[in-house]
Amino acid sequence: MTNQHARSLFLTVAAAALMTACGNSTTESSSQPASTSSATQNDQTEQINKWFEADFERQVMRSPMYQTFLGRKTNYDQWDDVSQEFRTESHALNMAALAEMKNTYDYDGLDPSAQLSYRLFEYDAELSDRRFPYRNHWYVFSQFTGPHSSVPAFLINQHRVSSKDDAEAYITRLEGVRTYLGQHQANAEAQFANGINPPDWSYPQMIATAQNIISGAPFDDSEEPSTLLTDFDKKINALEISDDKKADLRTRGIAAMAGYVKPAYEDLIAMFQTQVETVTNDDGAWKLPDGDKYYTLQLEAMTTTQMTADEVHDLGLSEVARIHREMTEIKNAVGFDGSLQDFFVHMREDAEGKFTYPNTDEGREQYLTKATAIIDTMRGRLDELFLTKPKAELTVKRVEPFREQAAGKAFYQRPAPDGSRPGIYYANLYNMADMPIYQMEALAYHEGIPGHHMQLAISQELEGIPSFRKYGGFTAYTEGWGLYSEYIPKEMGFYEDPYSDFGRLAMELWRAARLVVDTGLHDKKWTRQQAIDYLITNTPNPEGDCIKAIERYIVMPGQATAYKIGMLKIIELRERAEAALGDRFDVRAFHDIVLKDGPVPLAVLEENVDAWIAKSL
Repeated sequence: MTNQHARSLFLTVAAAALMTACGNSTTESSSQPASTSSATQNDQTEQINKWFEADFERQVMRSPMYQTFLGRKTNYDQWDDVSQEFRTESHALNMAALAEMKNTYDYDGLDPSAQLSYRLFEYDAELSDRRFPYRNHWYVFSQFTGPHSSVPAFLINQHRVSSKDDAEAYITRLEGVRTYLGQHQANAEAQFANGINPPDWSYPQMIATAQNIISGAPFDDSEEPSTLLTDFDKKINALEISDDKKADLRTRGIAAMAGYVKPAYEDLIAMFQTQVETVTNDDGAWKLPDGDKYYTLQLEAMTTTQMTADEVHDLGLSEVARIHREMTEIKNAVGFDGSLQDFFVHMREDAEGKFTYPNTDEGREQYLTKATAIIDTMRGRLDELFLTKPKAELTVKRVEPFREQAAGKAFYQRPAPDGSRPGIYYANLYNMADMPIYQMEALAYHEGIPGHHMQLAISQELEGIPSFRKYGGFTAYTEGWGLYSEYIPKEMGFYEDPYSDFGRLAMELWRAARLVVDTGLHDKKWTRQQAIDYLITNTPNPEGDCIKAIERYIVMPGQATAYKIGMLKIIELRERAEAALGDRFDVRAFHDIVLKDGPVPLAVLEENVDAWIAKSL
């Protein structure tokens, strides 16, 4: 394995501050009421775990949409309340829960697992409290994400219909779309009044996505059904009920789409068209009120470190240079005569068409078939890497056409805990030139196996830990594992083709370049074009890929920095374990230690690995 200690210097220093923050910093909680301090450790642990479950349920019951995500059919006909009043009330309840935990339970009287739960609950709540003043800085709507695209995605992918009652709930949710989107629209209009809005180039894409959703029957005179009607028809037609009942459901569903969904999207489109007339093309978080403080908090939340924007930026530059050197070796090995940048152009332009599937439905089907085969092959070798494996199934799907033009390159959706919905690796096949064949392996490993599916499915199947830990998340941990999972197959003999190995490095380079452009945009006031040019010059990715990526980073400050920082920490900890344990090192046991507690901040992950090393010596 390549020596990575020098690369992780920033991470080690930055994690030290968090180690203290995530340590037993609750000195006040050590002196708790006598009634709790006299309880046995088992009693205390049992009590607090019940409390964690009760609090998790309290939060779940405030979100009908999350109930659906968990596979439940409670409040199945409702959307979430996203009003400012509800959000403020939710925050107050969460702060009250934090105070209750501290005042009721003695940290020192808990077993180690419950102590970790205590620390994670405290960490998450306190970070949330510091971020609460900036709750309206994250754009409600953008070209990359937002309720305008998530509403149909939710109905299609989350709202299962296995009975007439489920179909009735679908119709009621259709009728509730105008209220739900109306609340989001009110939040967006308040943001706009406070000078918080995405750049001008984002608006045409948002308008196009909204128009896509209300294109086709019953939204216009087209004979082709819309995306929503196609989904609704498919679901009710699969029911074992009479044709008359199906016809009645369809009539009512169509009426709800025409009477509630269409005007809701027309209202959004009108708002977008009005706002775009006066917005600027300023891109970074620096343009927002207290934008520097907001971005600092975003970096902390996404990386779970105290790294400054300058440290993140410099780490990115260093990693880009290192990966360029490794790519140059592959360029030379395949006999390419020219500079690395020339090789990037060669790969990008793909004059012979050897690096991409055709931009046709047949080409897209080829991609999905190959991606599934890559995952199936890796699944057959998991015993070499893991002691614990998930029960949930995994499937590969194309991002739905209504949102693919604005969506990211690829992403993963967790399975339903009850097994009713598999984990899904979504591949965005809108433009096949942006999904080169040489990156297929790395992308499939990242989103599927051994990446997010292994990690997140295992997390929610863990036993003996509170639900908030099973379903929670820390971006650096989650995405760091995804990027680390692109590397693991290299050790197993995969990436045999040098171009595929180049694709692995290209994916890692992409995440290293993110450290540079994200901080460039939001801290150093780079323009959108400056950031795009950096990616085009320093990566082999197609121009369209570079443009879409930069537009994503602009509207999601800090998120893109988590991948590389998390990966470097995992590799640093693995190298530490290998050096300490020598022949006793078992990569399967190491992976179990990384995954056994669910998502954690990087400093806690470091504690866990260090404790395992000490125990294994």
